[in-house]
Amino acid sequence: MSTTTLAQTVVAGLKARILDGSLPAGAKLPSENELIEEYAVSRTVVREAVTRLRAEGLVETFQGRGSFVLAMPEPTSFTVEASAIRSQADVLAMIDFRLGVESEAAFLAAADRTPAAAEAVQAALDAFAAASAEEAVEADFAFHRAVAAATGNRFYLDLLDSLGPMMIMLPRTRLSEEYSLTDAAHVERVRREHDNIAAAVVAGDPETARAAMRVHLGNTRRRLQG
Repeated sequence: MSTTTLAQTVVAGLKARILDGSLPAGAKLPSENELIEEYAVSRTVVREAVTRLRAEGLVETFQGRGSFVLAMPEPTSFTVEASAIRSQADVLAMIDFRLGVESEAAFLAAADRTPAAAEAVQAALDAFAAASAEEAVEADFAFHRAVAAATGNRFYLDLLDSLGPMMIMLPRTRLSEEYSLTDAAHVERVRREHDNIAAAVVAGDPETARAAMRVHLGNTRRRLQG
């Protein structure tokens, strides 16, 4: 077994103890000799493992004293309060943020699609097409959420869930004077754009899926700018 692989084993073992609290913040790591005996590895392997833990910000080493566990940062959740988005510039910035995230999500959804995910995207598309004016925002969000879920990457889904239907509602609120939720032409444009995204995801065409999502959100941005 290579030195790198052995070091990974030591890192995994120590990291597990740090994360489960067996080695709490401030605790001193076992000495090099103790780790050599525990894992049956060389001093070189132990030193590489400690170097990796230090690089990950889990331990700090003091010359002549050893390595000590650092406090784990408190977990934080990403949220955007609707009240924090006060201006049209804020809404445009949110669209720009979504452009970067959701275009890549569409790419991955198509690249890594499964039959179940493709079916879910198609079902969300059908539900949007059948939605009433009162249901339009939730149905629109559900479609974007289905695309995010189709990536198989939970972080895309977590991010969209943190934004919620607000990400759909705010642009529409800003567009309300020109494009109401009952504006048939506006709804039809969005439906066609969704059609293009869904078709590319279902077909497993990543580049087209990415481009279709960029066109969809880009059109929303242009409409917002007037």
